[in-house]
Amino acid sequence: MIDARAAIIRAHHEEWARVVASLAKRFGDLDIAEDAAAEAFATAVQRWPADGVPPNPGAWLTTTANRKAVDRIRREHKRRDKQREAMMLTDDAPPEPTGAIDDDRLRLIFTCCHPALGMEARMALTLRLVGGLTVPEIARGFLVQESTIGQRITRAKGKIAAARIPYRVPSARDLPARIGGVLAVLFLVFNEGYLATGPDTDPVRADLTAEAIRLTRLIRELLPHDGEVTGLLALMLLTEARRPARVSAQGALVPLVEQDRDAWDHALIEEGHRLVRERLASGVAPGRYQLLAAINAAHTDARDARDTDWSQVVALYDQLVRLDPSPIVALNRAIAIAELEGADAALQIVDRLGDALDGYHAFHATRAELLRRLGRREEARAAYDRAIALAGNTAEVATLSRRRDDLADAVSGTDRAGRERGSGSSSRGGGGGSSSGGGSGSDS
Repeated sequence: MIDARAAIIRAHHEEWARVVASLAKRFGDLDIAEDAAAEAFATAVQRWPADGVPPNPGAWLTTTANRKAVDRIRREHKRRDKQREAMMLTDDAPPEPTGAIDDDRLRLIFTCCHPALGMEARMALTLRLVGGLTVPEIARGFLVQESTIGQRITRAKGKIAAARIPYRVPSARDLPARIGGVLAVLFLVFNEGYLATGPDTDPVRADLTAEAIRLTRLIRELLPHDGEVTGLLALMLLTEARRPARVSAQGALVPLVEQDRDAWDHALIEEGHRLVRERLASGVAPGRYQLLAAINAAHTDARDARDTDWSQVVALYDQLVRLDPSPIVALNRAIAIAELEGADAALQIVDRLGDALDGYHAFHATRAELLRRLGRREEARAAYDRAIALAGNTAEVATLSRRRDDLADAVSGTDRAGRERGSGSSSRGGGGGSSSGGGSGSDS
């Protein structure tokens, strides 16, 4: 007999987005879609243990949710548009234009990530309606009050309704401009899980990284030939592969050079490398996510940190900085320069970024490591202090504190840290933000 609880969990993971998307398409109302889907899963929790798991759980949930939605509409006697209601109930409404690709889930993602919504609202709405996370789960993930997340979702759905944002994939002409916004949302969700920003949560949120990867796989399933979709998936996989070795038993972030590479998830690495090779074989000039993935591939290809091909990493960063000349890209490039040309050359680059990155803890962490390698211990200590004051992640704080305290025992700038990468914990998984360009593996 199939375990009902396990079946419900699996169905929620696999079918939630499909159910919500099909309801949103039919009824044109995200509130109705979300509530009816939730009611269908609640009904499954009650009935499946007694009645047994249906042969097709997805179809059962979709049918049940549709009935719940229709019942709700019939109960709402004061709906203003009775003609639209009747059309929905009979399902005879003329079809909306479908855009470049006719897929309910993709329509839902593009609706949640519409540029008319703020980035925070896009992230919350995507995680709720597409990812199926609850409001408390989203609130914990981003360290805000549940009421704040609830308000963001409510306001976002209200804006979609008020602005009559169409529930469809953009046209083929508009799709290239819109897909970037969707990928940016997924990238930010992944980064928050990769290195959580707040002090009162797990330093690594595996639930958020897993959800970002799942949603990116969905996008790639629907847009298999889009290079940046493939690049982002490869970047996430190669970064996630290092997670088992990233945090020590003492709760400190483990630098890449110190990680047990046998503990990495080599299946994810193999998949990520395959995707990178696929894009290289395409002959199409790579975009930002593809370059970040290639940088991660160079790091994860080395069996030992000493075998890293730094000239290749710097060459990839040279390409990336032309696409994304942000100060964080320059910071991560400087970290690679430190390994290829030395700490002094890297420090000159880093110091030029001070005006732009003074409030960014990773800038000070990177600078501290470079000063440490040059034997300038007092300056390094001050830089560590500044980085610790700005950092929020508990594992990062623990690592930075250890390195600062180790300075007291160092006899020269070529102590055991001389082989450590420049940043230690300098950049976040894919780059720490929508405008950044990390993801080199330079942090952990």
